[in-house]
Amino acid sequence: MYEVELKVRADHEPVRERLAELDAEPQGIVEQVDTYYDHPVRDFAETDEALRIRRETYEDESTARVTYKGPLVEEASKTREEWETGVDDGETMASILDELGFAPAATVEKIRERFSCDGYTVTLDNVAGLGEYVEVETEAEEESIDSAREGAIRLLQDLGLDADEQVRTSYLGLLLDESA
Repeated sequence: MYEVELKVRADHEPVRERLAELDAEPQGIVEQVDTYYDHPVRDFAETDEALRIRRETYEDESTARVTYKGPLVEEASKTREEWETGVDDGETMASILDELGFAPAATVEKIRERFSCDGYTVTLDNVAGLGEYVEVETEAEEESIDSAREGAIRLLQDLGLDADEQVRTSYLGLLLDESA
């Protein structure tokens, strides 16, 4: 499965108003803390891959998930293959990765307000140290990537945003660029 995502830097209030006009369905607000890991023998920055543990808090309930993201597969969006699964205990998973030689590289903290709209998830992200972003994403099979991307572009336009201003760098990459 591929995650097709477009992300732009944008003020949330006008987008929130436009989502209401489009009858988007609110999905709630979550707090996420993502810890990214370096591979012991492969440079994920060079291979454009990522491994993270995401700890998420939603309505006083906490969960943890481990995610592997493959390299970007096209230049027109942030589309990449992704595998994700829940884990019962994020701290235990972190210990397992540590024992296997993976080292924590960086942490990304964000508050996400999610909406469902026309088969896409629209997320208003407030990222610590970076500010406000809007993501439009969906999952697609490989043969459907182009149509999924085109739909995301149309939705961005409906939200008053310009897909030509998309940011293809991950929040982790943006934070690392800020600290360099």
